[in-house]
Amino acid sequence: MTHTVPEHPPLRLGRPWSTRTPLGADIAVAVFLFIGEAAVFLGMTFTYALEGWAAQDDPAGLDAATLADIAWMERFLCVMLAFAALALLSRAPWTVVSHLVVAGIVTVLLASAQHDYDRAHPAPAPTPRAGYSPCYSGSGTCD
Repeated sequence: MTHTVPEHPPLRLGRPWSTRTPLGADIAVAVFLFIGEAAVFLGMTFTYALEGWAAQDDPAGLDAATLADIAWMERFLCVMLAFAALALLSRAPWTVVSHLVVAGIVTVLLASAQHDYDRAHPAPAPTPRAGYSPCYSGSGTCD
């Protein structure tokens, strides 16, 4: 008489990365999240644009609204990359692609906003040293 050892179920059966996400569900989630992320991004960008418009006469308020928009875009980009990592872990290739497309678009818009802000706020010119005297033509007192 032989004793058979009962088979144990695989350990990774219930984990999201154990099987690939079905194609229909993957595409549906990718489209739904793409539209949702676009709506959130446009809504928040519109909100910060209205704050900047309201602060037209106040340069400090305009700068604060611009910097708040840039900071929000940075956090949104981090969340998009985290969602892409979760979709990659869940083996949902279309969702990963849609998140990476959104992250790429946000990266371009973030770089553009940061570049515009940096161009509007150049670094101040260096201060001259203590004994500096300007050189005028023919003065003979040039440093």
